[in-house]
Amino acid sequence: MPVTDQFQQFTQELAQRIQAARQAGMSQQDIKARAQQIGDWLAQEVAPRTPEQRLLKEMWQVANPHEQEAIASSLVKLLQRQPTVSG
Repeated sequence: MPVTDQFQQFTQELAQRIQAARQAGMSQQDIKARAQQIGDWLAQEVAPRTPEQRLLKEMWQVANPHEQEAIASSLVKLLQRQPTVSG
């Protein structure tokens, strides 16, 4: 599968998760906080498999908490703009 297809599938899956969280009653702030927690976990526990993942991990690790919040918030915004595909 081409990288662009993998990225699109990945972002669609995350967008669906955000949509489900909102439908379950999570606030935008709670979703952003959860994204930041996931970013922390990924940076500590998951080995990057691509140069892009390595870059994101290294950016996360050098960022202060305020910058990490901005990264997580930007990711949530990006994903909320993605069309979700049900099914």
